[in-house]
Parts: sequence; C-alpha cells; structure tokens
Amino acid sequence: QVQLVESGGGLVQAGGSLRLSCAASGSIFSINAMGWYRQAPGKQRELVAAITSGGSTNYADSVKGRFTISRDNAKNTVYLQMNSLKPEDTAVYYCNAQTVSSPPDDYWGQGTQVTVSS
Repeated sequence: QVQLVESGGGLVQAGGSLRLSCAASGSIFSINAMGWYRQAPGKQRELVAAITSGGSTNYADSVKGRFTISRDNAKNTVYLQMNSLKPEDTAVYYCNAQTVSSPPDDYWGQGTQVTVSS
C-alpha cells in the first residue's frame, strides 16, 4: 500500500504561482511513475504532468511551458510548480502513484483545491 498526502493548494490571482507537494509513504519501493491529475467541476479527471522514477516527464499540452513536475526520491516527494496560472487551471488537483507491478496499481491522494481568480 502507498499513501499520498498533498499540500500547497489555495487561491491565487491569474498570472500567479503555486507549488503543490505530494509526499509518499508506505510501500514506496514499489512506485514507478508519479503524477498530478486535475478535475474541474463537470469535467473528467485529466492528466496534468507525470514523472517516472528515471526522471522522464510528460505534460498536458495546456500546461506545457507553465508547469514543471519534479521528484525528490530522497524525500519520496513529487512537486508541481505552477506558473502563469489561468482561471481555467482551477480544479481539484490529485497526486497519483503508479507501481511497477504488472498490471500497475494506482494510488491517489485526497486532492487539493487550486482556485485561480481573474
């Protein structure tokens, strides 16, 4: 089992920045990729950014050039630096961890609200 605890959400004006953190505990040795998803009201949950244990990253087109995902393996923590925030970035952001097993298991954090005012 993997436990994920997110922090760092909040209210920010358009153009501002926020940094989200996600600390993993439990069976951390089984984690391969970690990532951030978001879900806005009335919309499906979507991938924002992901990073593998080797450091390869993947971003949604809508956040490329504005968001940066990083991972501190020593602290078992993944970060999402969000710059130039837009009102359309408003959503609940969820941390995800995917294990190395086949098929992989998915674990989710409780979610953190990010609200961008215009």
